[in-house]
Amino acid sequence: MGKYFGTDGFRGEANVKLNVEHAFKVGRYLGWYYGQLVDEQTEADESGSASAGTGYTTVFPRRKARIVIGKDTRRSSYMFEYALAAGLTASGADAYLLHVTTTPSVSYVVRTEDFDCGIMISASHNPYYDNGLKVISGSGKKIEAEVEDKIEAYIDGKIGELPLATGVKIGRTVDYQAGRNRYIGHLISLATRSYKNTKVGLDCSNGSSSSIAKSVFDALGAKTFVINNEPDGTNINRDCGSTHIETLKKFVLEKGLDVGFAYDGDADRCIAVDANGCVINGDLILYICGKYLKENGQLENNTVVTTIMSNIGLYKAFDREEIKYEKTAVGDKYVYANMCENGHCLGGEQSGHIIFSKYATTGDGILTSIMVMEVMMDKKQSLASLAAEVEIYPQLLKNVRVADKAAVKANAAVQAAIEAAGEALGDEGRILVRESGTEPVIRVMAEAKTDELCAQHVNAIIHVMREQGLVQE
Repeated sequence: MGKYFGTDGFRGEANVKLNVEHAFKVGRYLGWYYGQLVDEQTEADESGSASAGTGYTTVFPRRKARIVIGKDTRRSSYMFEYALAAGLTASGADAYLLHVTTTPSVSYVVRTEDFDCGIMISASHNPYYDNGLKVISGSGKKIEAEVEDKIEAYIDGKIGELPLATGVKIGRTVDYQAGRNRYIGHLISLATRSYKNTKVGLDCSNGSSSSIAKSVFDALGAKTFVINNEPDGTNINRDCGSTHIETLKKFVLEKGLDVGFAYDGDADRCIAVDANGCVINGDLILYICGKYLKENGQLENNTVVTTIMSNIGLYKAFDREEIKYEKTAVGDKYVYANMCENGHCLGGEQSGHIIFSKYATTGDGILTSIMVMEVMMDKKQSLASLAAEVEIYPQLLKNVRVADKAAVKANAAVQAAIEAAGEALGDEGRILVRESGTEPVIRVMAEAKTDELCAQHVNAIIHVMREQGLVQE
């Protein structure tokens, strides 16, 4: 991780850790950087044409770099959108504005419509006062670390000032809602069956999916019931969405729905709820979809990619079905990197980032909903019966706010407590203590046969952290 960019972009409290000057400079650097790449490619094309021996020279128009911007519903997203657009156009790039949309839609538009890169303005599941900048490469993946390093160097003044575009070289902004509409069409096209007479609940988290999800399920024939789809700039993720699943559980039971899906602020996560109000998290979704793909001969390499946070119960179920699995660090970019390197088609996180590489290069909450619906409709089974094959071990995760994450990792007493808990659990559980990639937080997780054992070991480790003066109360 760099000074500004963590595992999921440049994120922090708006106008405190991440301010409009940062956004302007990100736009300035990306506009210049991709402008240079476009010029180099144009020159290479012209050179190749002139040396082809035909006697003719093809003149290639000097196009500007094309960068697409999407945003979620936070109040500060509008401020950052304009700052980015100003920086991009000042460096000579054209900025295409998708307006309020999802992170996966930006990825889709970038990779299918000849854009040089994309930027999503969102802090995902964080509170409304935070925001973030996710930079997406032309192939729809998260930007390379080397480019992030160069952006950080420019922000900190370690790179000389970049030239401002003048005259006709100045970029322009383009209203590009059509790109978002094409993404909606793409999602609808993936369903192979009608959802007629199926009662589906959607919790849009007062975020990006508010402008997309209902129209997709309506088009597929579902009886769609929606909550938390009235964003006001400050209510994104507030007591709703995939991080507050109890809201959707209550809604599904009250309305007698067949299934419910909850998204986070930028809709790259999905957590489901079955008709009985039971939560179907990312691990269970990976099992349901992984088994279905294997049954249909579509699970590449017979392997599902997970992270170190996945439940022991998932692995036991995979073992029973003779499905292989990989484990990566936490973060969907690590999951996708493993999938690309090894040719796997399904991977994801317990938190609901699920990647179907046949259709997407990033987690996509609405796409995940459609894939789960496909299994339910094809097998004519409820979500509860599909998930019942997995026995999930109790798991407890507590987030501890600290002043210095590195100091916690280096503390001998804390490490001794972690080792003692691991030895006590043996093969019937595990302890995982890791840093958050986006917040000043240490995550302490235990997995064991009972909730009591989980609480005992998590609390013991946190107690030692407090004794060592590492916790910010």
